Amino acid sequence: MKPIKEGKVREIYDAGDSLIMVATDRISCFDVILNNEITKKGTVLTQMSKFWFDMTEDIIPNHMISVDVNDMPEYFRQPQFDGNSMMCKKLEMLPIEAIVRGYITGSGWASYQENGTVCGIKLPEGLVESDKLPEPIYTPSTKAEIGDHDENISYEKSIEVLEKAYPGKGEEYAAKLRDYTIALYKKCADYALSKGIIIADTKFEFGLDEDGNIVVADEMLTPDSSRFWPLEGYKPGVTQPSFDKQIARDWLKNNEGHNWTLPEDIAQKTINKYREGYKLLTGKDLI
Repeated sequence: MKPIKEGKVREIYDAGDSLIMVATDRISCFDVILNNEITKKGTVLTQMSKFWFDMTEDIIPNHMISVDVNDMPEYFRQPQFDGNSMMCKKLEMLPIEAIVRGYITGSGWASYQENGTVCGIKLPEGLVESDKLPEPIYTPSTKAEIGDHDENISYEKSIEVLEKAYPGKGEEYAAKLRDYTIALYKKCADYALSKGIIIADTKFEFGLDEDGNIVVADEMLTPDSSRFWPLEGYKPGVTQPSFDKQIARDWLKNNEGHNWTLPEDIAQKTINKYREGYKLLTGKDLI
């Protein structure tokens, strides 16, 4: 079988009435796929998404059918697919990335330093890097093709984008995406905090099922789609250490001529952080 779609990290296969989403061990930073593979990274992403999908079924349905390869076509009952593959419902994906920020960091911090706003949302004066925001903010973006950058947009612009794709539904879908995004973030961020992890920000993707219901899809609250910080030692005013690919990002930023290749020790530190985050959140070691 050949993938019908390949993203920076995921490969999607058509299994007839369902899709098989395989999270590879590829890693991307700054929208570039690195030359390294991070062993077991795909398994962390798939199993962590399963954990969150199970936890949030009371808020919104999700696209997951199974992560057991025995439920999948015979082709996927091979070692390279075990643990990192998810059988999913087919959806019509909505053209918005739903981003929520509970803390000010990254591009949000850069924007705030310039003009006191993030994606057009005015924030209180006097915030420092990594501060917790008074309330989580919803800052959608467009979806870019591989190699291009997503574009942060205002909530009003997200209505326009959705209205263009679904005439008469723009306001309804935009409001639902915002409300689902905030509700998912609040529940999961509160849980993570109880396990010693701050979820600073994250992004969700949504689609429509065959009945026109909005469903959360793709990956969910993984180290690839989120910034995870350790609660222990959290201190506003500086960049925080993290359980995600920030280790890889920081090394690339600080080393010229890297040719998008990480040294072995940085690759190992990266997967160790992914695994550590998984264990803290789920209470389980990754096999």
